[in-house]
Amino acid sequence: MSRCNKNISMQSFKLLVDQHHSFLITTHKSPDGDAIGSATACYFFLKKMGKNPMVLLPDEPSEGLLPFLSGVSYKVFENCSVNEIQEMISMDASIHMDYNDPSRVGSEMSLIFEQLKGPSIMIDHHPNPSTFTDYSISKVEASSTAELFYEVLERNDLSSNVDLHCARGIYLGILTDTGSFRFPSVTAFTHHVLEKLLQLGLDHVEIHEAIYDDNSLNRLQLRGFAIAERLEILPDMPIGVIALSREDLRRFNYKKGDTEGLVNVILSIKGIQIALFAIEKEDGVKLSFRSKGNYFVNDFSSRNFNGGGHKYAAGGESKESLDVTISRFKSLVNELI
Repeated sequence: MSRCNKNISMQSFKLLVDQHHSFLITTHKSPDGDAIGSATACYFFLKKMGKNPMVLLPDEPSEGLLPFLSGVSYKVFENCSVNEIQEMISMDASIHMDYNDPSRVGSEMSLIFEQLKGPSIMIDHHPNPSTFTDYSISKVEASSTAELFYEVLERNDLSSNVDLHCARGIYLGILTDTGSFRFPSVTAFTHHVLEKLLQLGLDHVEIHEAIYDDNSLNRLQLRGFAIAERLEILPDMPIGVIALSREDLRRFNYKKGDTEGLVNVILSIKGIQIALFAIEKEDGVKLSFRSKGNYFVNDFSSRNFNGGGHKYAAGGESKESLDVTISRFKSLVNELI
């Protein structure tokens, strides 16, 4: 199917939902809180509307996010059979949440996009979206895709269909993508959405505790080791770096999600304006950049590390060794200053 990528108004979303019954909901690889939150919120909204949704994840989320998939009909692409994939391809329409380029789901899963039978819609808040869906709702100013999804519903007078299950996903997405509401992306509208969710009776304390107060001993020891032994402040620069090798991860029985938020710990150090967290995986080095003030990391990541994201938060990757990757970063830091 060719994709014309019409940047439609939010009001047109209701028509697309009204005209179809079964929906495939997808999100990006290594799904974070906003990915899981926005996808599950969309799922429960569609269920409330009497629709038949299915969530497809490229890979397994971290253990800490699995409880938020309770009650959701979902599949993990890397575990799917050919028949299951064909069934999902044949659904009436698809909604792609929290990513704006097919590369974000991985090369194998992205191949099914051209086989989708019905119209496809992207809802996302990252900059520079590519053309891979029939329609797109893109708003870089939104704090999170979860917040943007609520705005879409509200603009269409559909927010009455937000039940506690849907609200839980929206809150999860906003909470995690705003660093507990402290990033510059938080606006009055963000707090408006939070007010509406709390009025439904949402237990925000439970969600915060599930994400931030459910640590294993290994996880805490790994984070302590990373700060005490692997944190480096670059001389005469407002830049901090933590780099963890596969051996470091093995030592503390690393599980997916154990290092979530470590990059923000670097940025919290007095005088630090730019933070890099690098973690060595089997398929290369994954990079997380954060910044504040007048320092921006998205273009730097895009130019040098096959990444991108927001001004103050971006990701990247390197196929070189961890040591070579960090050395390369240090050789390029003047681009950031």
